[in-house]
Parts: sequence; structure tokens; C-alpha cells
Amino acid sequence: MLSHTRSVVYLDDGEIAVVRPDDYRILDLAAVEKEKAVTRVDWDLAKIERGGYAHFMLKEILEQPDSVRNTLRGRLLEEEGTSRMGGLNLSDEDLQKINRVIITACGTSWHSALIGEHMIEELTRVPVEVEYASEFRYRNPIINERTLCIVISQSGETADTLAAMREAKRRGARTLGIVNVVGSTIAREADGGIYLHAGPEIGVASTKAFTSQVIALLLFTLKLGRLRDMSILRGREIIEAMNAIPAQAKQILDRAQEIEDIAEEFKRASNFLYLGRGYNFPAALEGALKLKEISYIHAEGYPAAEMKHGPIALIDEMMPVVFIAPHDSVFDKVTSNVAEVKARKGRVIAITSRDEPSLVGKLDYEFRIPETVDMLTPVLAAVPLQLLAYYIAVKRGSNVDQPRNLAKSVTVE
Repeated sequence: MLSHTRSVVYLDDGEIAVVRPDDYRILDLAAVEKEKAVTRVDWDLAKIERGGYAHFMLKEILEQPDSVRNTLRGRLLEEEGTSRMGGLNLSDEDLQKINRVIITACGTSWHSALIGEHMIEELTRVPVEVEYASEFRYRNPIINERTLCIVISQSGETADTLAAMREAKRRGARTLGIVNVVGSTIAREADGGIYLHAGPEIGVASTKAFTSQVIALLLFTLKLGRLRDMSILRGREIIEAMNAIPAQAKQILDRAQEIEDIAEEFKRASNFLYLGRGYNFPAALEGALKLKEISYIHAEGYPAAEMKHGPIALIDEMMPVVFIAPHDSVFDKVTSNVAEVKARKGRVIAITSRDEPSLVGKLDYEFRIPETVDMLTPVLAAVPLQLLAYYIAVKRGSNVDQPRNLAKSVTVE
């Protein structure tokens, strides 16, 4: 509709628009007229066109340096080691009263929620639970006025996530939406929120929204952590790392050919296993999801140590295993898992961040990402994993932007 107008009036449930050539009226179901605000859509046509790229997904992967920068813009307070979160609608006193966080989401957003759980608990010492929205809405969760429910949805229209948020509100929780679409239902109904400002995402398989969601969760964590026990020095260290992420993502994208070469080798694989630990277990889940979504290859993500509890039975010379193994606090544990895969003739593809003597001779393929703080490694690791899925899908002739059986926004249960 952008070629015709940028002015939008959003209807809530139970409202009717009566539209005539020269005017319109908004009524409720009792035929009572209502006043509704007019919202302006900022996106322009260039942002929702492919712009010469073969697919929207590739365009959106390559946009991540800018999308992450836009999520960060104006929100970092470097001297104070914290963030500016104007849309939370929670005072510092309100935030300090929170004694429990529930994060609910679906699909890719659920993976970013798992990363958020890890960082919030580490940096703020507030207990966090991550729930599939589709399950949360049918449970009888323990919620009170000191519970914060964070709901994550790229579109802001995901039916299960919206229902979960409404249930949390009904039970007295404060709700916070992390969405990309301004004016979406979750954005309108949540008590407060964080807009990603990642720009329109057209490809069904989410890419830039995922990395921006992780950044948004870390911005919130910084704010909450500094109100509690996190030191200013730790806050400044994290902010320095966040500021470096756009340029680091660009460095990875400049080497996309390396990933395409790996994709050529594995384009005929029937199965993939993705393994990571700590912050990079959710990255393994996300890498596997991207591959199965668009290439239709069966792929599973696991915590690396859990491989010994079943999946190791699948490993042979035909099984590619992707390890997300940057040099972080659990790196030494991952190296032993790599050795176990190699001993069973698995083909190892590793995402690493430095020369590691313990990995010499154990990797079939290696892709190096820049070093950063632990909680940001999934953002950088996601980029080559997205490219790997994209190039394999293209080489198999899949419809990358509109994979079979999938919709961009799941608006029914």
C-alpha cells in the first residue's frame, strides 16, 4: 500500500471501519463511533524491494551491519555503562521490584529468548524462564505483580505470542514487547516495549530480526543489571563490544565466498547436526532451524555435551556436524566433543574465533569469526550459519524466500 499512502489507522478487535470515497468512520460493535489516531509508516518502497539481490533473504542477511546499528542507535550510555530504554514505561523503581522474568516466543524468536535468559540471569541475577508461547497460553503459570513477561515477535502479530501476553496481563504481570513492526498488535497492547528498528523483513526465514532481538535483549539486560549489582566497568566493556558488532558482522559478510564453498561440499547432505554450549546452544538451534526451513534438509541442534546422550549414534562419515566453538568460557568443553565426533568419522565444520592448538587436525572446515564478549558470540555466529543455509538451499533449487508450508507471520493457532 506504500505506493498509495503512508497513513494508517489500526483497528482493534471488535472495531469496524466504514469507508467512503471522501471519509471514513470507526465504530465498535454497538455502533458507537470511536476516534482513532492516524499512524505514519516510515518504511519506503526501496526497503521492501530486492534491490538487485537474488533473494530477499540474502539482502536481509547482508543488511545486518545496518540493522544491528539501527537497533543500537541512541540507546547506549557509554559513560554510565548502561542503556537508554525510553519505551519500557517502567521506572527504575519498577524495574528494581522485578523478581522474576518470563520470556515467551515462537520459532526463531524463542531462540533469541534462550540467549536472553542466559544473559539476564548472568548479569542481573534475576531468575528467568523461557516458554513456548503456544504452551504457555494453556498452562496455569505462577505470576504476580512482580513478574515481568517479555514477549518477542518480529511481526508483532504472532497469534500464540499475543495470546500468551494477554494471559500474562490478565494474571497481573507487567508486559514488555520486543517487536520489529511499529503499530503491530503486540506493540499496541504491551505495557511497554523495545522496537528493533531493523527495517522490513520480507523473507520468511528470519535473519536480521534474530540478531536485532539478541541486541535488544542485551540492551534491556544492561539497564536492569546496572540498576542491580553489575559494575560500571562491566557495563562499559559490554557497550564497547556492542559498538563493534556492526563492523565485525561486515567482516564476516565480506568473506561469504568461504561459506559458499562449504555449501557446495554439503549441498547433497541428508542430515546435519548443530552443536554448541552456553550462549551458543541457542545459536546451534537457530542454525539448524534455518537449514531445515529453506533447504528441507533434516537438521537438529543440541547442547554439545548432550550429543553423548543419543545423537552420537547417528554420527558416521555421512553426517556433517557444525560446531559453534568460539573461544568463550566453555570452549575447552567443546573441544572434547569435537574429538568425539571426529573419532566416529563425522565431518566437522567449526565456527571458531582464534588459532586453537586443541583443534588442529580435528576440523574438516573452519570459519573464523571476530572475538567478542560471550553473550554476543551468537550474533556473530548467526551470520555464517544463515549464509550456509542460504547457499545450500539455493544450490538445491529451493524457493528461499517462500519455503513450502511456511508463512512469514503465524496469525492462527
